[in-house]
Amino acid sequence: MLDGTRVITPTGTSTAAFIGEFTAGPQQPARVGSWKEFAQAYPDAVKDTTSFLPDAVQGFFTGGGTTCYVIGVSASGGRVEGYKSALSALEDVADVNIVAVPDLWRDEEDAPVIGRAVAQHCAQAVNRLAILHTKQGLTPSDAAKVPRLFDISADSDAAAFSTIYYPWASVESVAGTTRLAPACGHVAGVWARTDTERGVFKAPANQSLNGVDKLELDLSDHDNGQLNDVGVNCLRSFPGRGSLVWGARTLSSSRDWRYLNVRRLTSFLMDSIRTGTTWTVFEPNDEQLRAGLRSAVTSFLADQWRGGALQGRTPEEAFFVACDATNNTDGAAKVVIKIGIAPVRPAEFLSFSITQITSTDA
Repeated sequence: MLDGTRVITPTGTSTAAFIGEFTAGPQQPARVGSWKEFAQAYPDAVKDTTSFLPDAVQGFFTGGGTTCYVIGVSASGGRVEGYKSALSALEDVADVNIVAVPDLWRDEEDAPVIGRAVAQHCAQAVNRLAILHTKQGLTPSDAAKVPRLFDISADSDAAAFSTIYYPWASVESVAGTTRLAPACGHVAGVWARTDTERGVFKAPANQSLNGVDKLELDLSDHDNGQLNDVGVNCLRSFPGRGSLVWGARTLSSSRDWRYLNVRRLTSFLMDSIRTGTTWTVFEPNDEQLRAGLRSAVTSFLADQWRGGALQGRTPEEAFFVACDATNNTDGAAKVVIKIGIAPVRPAEFLSFSITQITSTDA
């Protein structure tokens, strides 16, 4: 029996996972809550100048991140297999939303394979996105070719869950010197800070890169336009403003999924509704159950609409929830909730479905 309206609790959106080749790194995902905690747990890593993972972790917390996981890639068995093993271990960590690989370009030959594996991992998880980056020293025209190197089809699911950032940044390294490093950790920190201050529905763009001294090179508006067209997000410097995250695109060519904030918002809503409706396993699939689901999901989406995540003057313009006899059968082992959201324009809905197991006990 259902007892009152169920409440769907929003899930997190900004827990990062950094996979890299750093000294004495854990072979399984290890949770870290601050830079100090990381430095105390892995003192040898702080001294390791061959890996960019410590720089990424430091950049993440400097930028506004609060929680991340770190995974060390084993040297035995090959680099690609090491990363794939780490990604496999990450499948069991439910609260990760962002995946980055700071040491991606240590070996240029297998970097595209590893980047593609990260993208595919995120697409399969649905609730996480990949922050990839170009290698050091590329001109803007060369950077524009990087998406093709990863061989991620622009119309694929993997593209919708992947981002690329360019160029590298000059940061104070964990060893106390200044060096060029991929800005993936700093970008992840910007995502986290934007989520906290404005909401996951806001694009993490035009935001300061805390902890960045300067960028590898300054990009013009023309450079930015060419790179934006192929899905490469630019980091830019402006007088009086410092270094900023400027782009907020995925690698997708889809009208629905080309914008990073739309993809992340949709993943957040799907994840929250999915985790918040697992109680259906104890209930029979009947109208009472479906009415309870409609009420819970509608209440949750209405809260998101009031907070500015969905567009429309009325709830009807902002979202819809369908869970009734038109898309369900009494007594079936699964219940389907069809949901439409308007993240960009009123009444222009992106649709997805959540399927949950129900009780079949007589």
